[in-house]
Amino acid sequence: MRFICLLFFLNCYFSLKVFSQTGEIIRSEELSFRREVMVEGLKDAWAMARLPDGRILVTEKAGQLRVIENNQLLPQPVANVPEVDKRGQGGLLDVELHPDYASNGWIYLAFSQKTEKGSNTNLIRARLKDNALVDLVTIFAPPMEDYTQGGNHYGCRIDFDQDNYLYFGIGDRGGKATPENLAQRLDHVAGKIHRIHDDGRIPVDNPFVKTEGARPSIWTYGNRNPQGLRFQPGTGLLWETEHGPRGGDELNLIKKGANYGWPIITYGINYSGTPITDITEKEGMEQPAINWTPSIAVSAIDFVTGDLFGKWKGNLLVSSLAHQKVIRVVIDGSHKVTHQEIILQGGGRIRDIHCWDGLIYVLYAEGKIIKLSPE
Repeated sequence: MRFICLLFFLNCYFSLKVFSQTGEIIRSEELSFRREVMVEGLKDAWAMARLPDGRILVTEKAGQLRVIENNQLLPQPVANVPEVDKRGQGGLLDVELHPDYASNGWIYLAFSQKTEKGSNTNLIRARLKDNALVDLVTIFAPPMEDYTQGGNHYGCRIDFDQDNYLYFGIGDRGGKATPENLAQRLDHVAGKIHRIHDDGRIPVDNPFVKTEGARPSIWTYGNRNPQGLRFQPGTGLLWETEHGPRGGDELNLIKKGANYGWPIITYGINYSGTPITDITEKEGMEQPAINWTPSIAVSAIDFVTGDLFGKWKGNLLVSSLAHQKVIRVVIDGSHKVTHQEIILQGGGRIRDIHCWDGLIYVLYAEGKIIKLSPE
């Protein structure tokens, strides 16, 4: 692990020198590619999804859903988007299309919902018609006792498996790093990866359906603040990135019913510099495939598909906020991280990343989308 991290940081140094000398043509370890700005003008952008006709939906944290058509940002936001609690890290979060969108038209949105008890992450689905959401249905809302005060750690990324089950993550809502943290409690939705049917029903084979007092949607627990979630093409494996505290950002292989340890085990420390725990491993708790210490502030992830970036095919792209990076991660057949390379750095905080039709699209929180294409 230390050897991989050493190679990673050496690579950071050399990649930065290459970036500064080559401008818009970037030469990485294995290939060269062009970086070009596709769209600008968004405000505090959070996530994006592409419709079959080529239009792109983008969420803005303050509560607007925007449409990009022919590389132009349409002036009017989509109407009928639910009101969001935009305090702190809350707001309008992920957007995802149903795998069968072409036939059913369902669009899924995650957002922070405010109530008199506090706020928490909710999911809706709706259809898009004449630049407005119609047929809105809430498919996930926590029990009222799970709404908490504060504006941190909502998650939330969404992805579907090959059987159209919907997976999403909710953060621990910023609770203190003690054994009583909500992430370790099965009677609370916070600090978990959840699994539901595409219409919100609870699958009968979820791991804690028959556990007294447990929230039946829970798939895994002990997850601090999930910010990336993606199925690996052709494998059925679900990968997740989550924020650590000061250090200990993680890449995890998500397994049914598993405990990912937060805050009982962690590679991070408190923001004040004091220790959280003196252990990083414990029986019955999962280890990350890799941890980033110091933190890079992990965000969205996606796998490289298609043949345009042939040498990268199957690699995982990890985006980051504070470090403003895209990292190419090589995962071998035994689910081990064997190599990392920074392929993009600077330009702003990166919120989302997608590989569409073999090209790579990167969404910056500051309001632009860039496209990466082979030179």
